[in-house]
Amino acid sequence: MPLLTCGGMRFQHRWTEEPPLPIPADNQANLAATIHRALELGINHIETARGYGTSEAQLAPVLQNIPRDQFILQTKASPQADPIEFEKIFRTSLSRLGLPFVDLFSLHGINNQEILDWSLRPGGCLDLARQWQKQGLCRWVGFSTHGSPELVEEICASGRFDYVNLHWYYIFQEHTPSLAAAKKNDMGVFIISPNDKGGMLYTAPKKLADLTQPLTPMAFNALFCLRNQDIHTLSIGAARPSDFDEHVAAISRVQDAETLLPPIEEKLHKQWETALPERWRKTWDLGLPSWPDAPKEANFREILRLYNLAIAFDLTDYGRMRYNLLGQGGHWFAGQPLGNLTREEILPSLRNCPDPQDTLARLLAAKDLFLGEKVQRLSSC
Repeated sequence: MPLLTCGGMRFQHRWTEEPPLPIPADNQANLAATIHRALELGINHIETARGYGTSEAQLAPVLQNIPRDQFILQTKASPQADPIEFEKIFRTSLSRLGLPFVDLFSLHGINNQEILDWSLRPGGCLDLARQWQKQGLCRWVGFSTHGSPELVEEICASGRFDYVNLHWYYIFQEHTPSLAAAKKNDMGVFIISPNDKGGMLYTAPKKLADLTQPLTPMAFNALFCLRNQDIHTLSIGAARPSDFDEHVAAISRVQDAETLLPPIEEKLHKQWETALPERWRKTWDLGLPSWPDAPKEANFREILRLYNLAIAFDLTDYGRMRYNLLGQGGHWFAGQPLGNLTREEILPSLRNCPDPQDTLARLLAAKDLFLGEKVQRLSSC
């Protein structure tokens, strides 16, 4: 596997496949140029999914003209309660791609216990995928996830999968135990969306950019991830050939990460301490109800995590984007925003927090800071 992956979510023409419509020539040419640029740079892992609209179908004419041993192809399909439906989805992927097999196949979005059960039960989706593996339709079987740290660690520790696609980066390190479980079970680790979910680093605020000097925020985050020996590749969701440039420049310095990163981490840590009171830093997530148990399923923990990042690093636009996705992402981004919850409705649920009144005040401040227009998951647009 290369250190960087060519992610296929952003270079396709549209998110809907049916009814089939022509692809504009300029869009297809851009996609082809992006793939060829990736291969020129040694980025020979190409990642797509059944849910990425026209991505698979547009990749087909490009990949069919490249020797098969020159690229590693991954696609993903969401587990289903009915394994027959799951097989239909996988077969559609192979048909769209026009290739006899994929190298890597992921059970896409094992984000909660129900989907995990669909995947792991006897005769379920994983058993089917292992059959396809024996038939030569895929070489390795993994899973992708936006699930809780506890769920992801459980799956990695099960030893049932060959690799995992998950979130882990500087501003979100909660899956560190899952990395350890993956290493113990000899699993490959693929990091999802290090630039977008990692803080919208392509439009990073000046404060963060100043703190990561002499690196850019994207370069810092890339080196931070790849310094961890349990991580094997970072997905670069490329929309055009030039989107690889900054990341390639960054990984050219990966051997210097142990020298470059500590001074930056120290600046970031000092800023964190300066911006957030000590007691709050150490206790902000204690006693919070999980989102299913919170009033109107509000995701207090995620709201406060975003608030902390906004206060410390000016990641307000990132926080606004994520806050307004709550309630729109289903099991991909669980829980709700505060909505019209009142102080009187929220406060009793904070009774186990070290300072319920302070937590309430910060939740309400987060709502004021982030409230804006509702957004959808990118793949729903």
